Amino acid sequence: MPNSELQRISSFVRAFARRQAARTVELPGGFAVYDEALAHSRVNNQVVLDTAVDPEALPALVEEALGHLPYRLVSVLDDEVGKGCAEPLTRAGYVHSVYLVMLHSGPVPAGGRAEEVDLDALRAPLTRRWRSFLPEVDDEVLHHLVERRAARRRGADIVRFLGARTEEGEIASWADLYADPATGTAQIEDLVTAEAHLGRGYADAVLTTALRLAADEGCTTRFLTADAADWPRHWYERRGFSAVGHAHCFERD
Repeated sequence: MPNSELQRISSFVRAFARRQAARTVELPGGFAVYDEALAHSRVNNQVVLDTAVDPEALPALVEEALGHLPYRLVSVLDDEVGKGCAEPLTRAGYVHSVYLVMLHSGPVPAGGRAEEVDLDALRAPLTRRWRSFLPEVDDEVLHHLVERRAARRRGADIVRFLGARTEEGEIASWADLYADPATGTAQIEDLVTAEAHLGRGYADAVLTTALRLAADEGCTTRFLTADAADWPRHWYERRGFSAVGHAHCFERD
């Protein structure tokens, strides 16, 4: 994959984080994003790095940026920078996760049976699914995890929430589509299926719809990220995605 393609993806992710933030602060090697109205959402209150930084100075830098929060999240968009940060951050108590940047290189599907939905339609299924993922958290945390989708509308020129419905009209699976036709870049994010509807093709319906809509907007760079250690990466590979790069995530409570 040409380096310029990865640079385009990195630029898109970086711009999305800045645009959806309530405020940003510049830091060596990157920036911090904040949204006090979504204080329980880590992705809305984190440090994002994309260029070289002194790894040994990083734990103190993050502490200064996020010290008012009960958690720490550092996202590193460059693979080599992420590898260089791993040792000092894990020594400081951070958990390191590696994510694959996966590019869609298969044929674009003709279309899917999902549709664009609004946040009102997603609130109930989102809340139920987050409750199953995080049974120990309180209602305020769940509220922030659901409502942060509203902030995502600021992140790109085109932001669509997609959902596949059962015959009874219930939303069974959903995902976000972010697109920037000017650069031909689109990201599919947070593809999730309600527990009661797993294994029935609803996620396929959402994914194929997202790919078709992205292509219709002229986006030839269609990508998503997947945990390198988890099974969905293989599900995406069977649907025309291939790993073209790595991003790194460091978290600490």
